[in-house]
Amino acid sequence: MRASIIKIGNSQGIRIPKTILRQCNIQNEIDIEVKGKIIVLKPFYKKAREGWSDSFKQMKKNSDDTLLINDNIDLQMENWKW
Repeated sequence: MRASIIKIGNSQGIRIPKTILRQCNIQNEIDIEVKGKIIVLKPFYKKAREGWSDSFKQMKKNSDDTLLINDNIDLQMENWKW
């Protein structure tokens, strides 16, 4: 497929047809690589749990890091039902 380069503000770009974006599962962001003189566009996927560490630090800073449920275990098994 051939595409024309268009002016976008002070930059340049191309329009990618919606069907191609859907086919490649591209939504909001892409990874751009240059290999020699070839531009490679790939879907951008965040790594699992990326940013969790920063979120947990922010929770601690906001004193929002308390447990939602009690995690104590009855080790004597007195209240356990079998």
